[in-house]
Amino acid sequence: MRSYSASRKTTETNISLDFSIDGNGNATIETGVGFFDHMLILFTRHGLFDLTISCQGDLDVDQHHTVEDIGIVLGQAFAKSIGNKEGINRYATINTPMDEALSSVTIDISGRPYLVFHVEGMKDKIGNFDTELVEEFFRAFVNQANITLHINLEYGKNSHHIVESIFKGFGRALDEASKKNPRIQGIPSTKGIL
Repeated sequence: MRSYSASRKTTETNISLDFSIDGNGNATIETGVGFFDHMLILFTRHGLFDLTISCQGDLDVDQHHTVEDIGIVLGQAFAKSIGNKEGINRYATINTPMDEALSSVTIDISGRPYLVFHVEGMKDKIGNFDTELVEEFFRAFVNQANITLHINLEYGKNSHHIVESIFKGFGRALDEASKKNPRIQGIPSTKGIL
């Protein structure tokens, strides 16, 4: 199985994480940030990954360090889990509706970190969750996972629905891009390396 266990301890967060690409959608998430837990569970379930996260963060300061550092560790775990990328689909584009919201998530497991995040119109907070941290999470993930990720909100009004659409789509797209394809021999690149 393509899986990896990672940990990271700083003065701001203490994180342990177990991640499996070829999972069943099982999630045990304890970040201390309820809405973020909900989004990571959706990512795991719809991506059919297995994910366990435990994080003790400096939530007395704010949620930023917790969310960003989990993005870092999860990105590292994905990069280790995917291995040499032989036989994977590499690309995926997924459109995900959530009631009135529709998002598009496109992934290239390219070996090059790049994030495009076109999401406008969200409220500053969903409950006590800072919505600007959604982009921070994906930037941290992309930089460690070495993938290209484009997230575009086509339309939507409800901030909860918008973020939920994005996280579900991210899971589905990452699953599709990381799947082994028996028709693909070796590395899916004319350069021979990703």
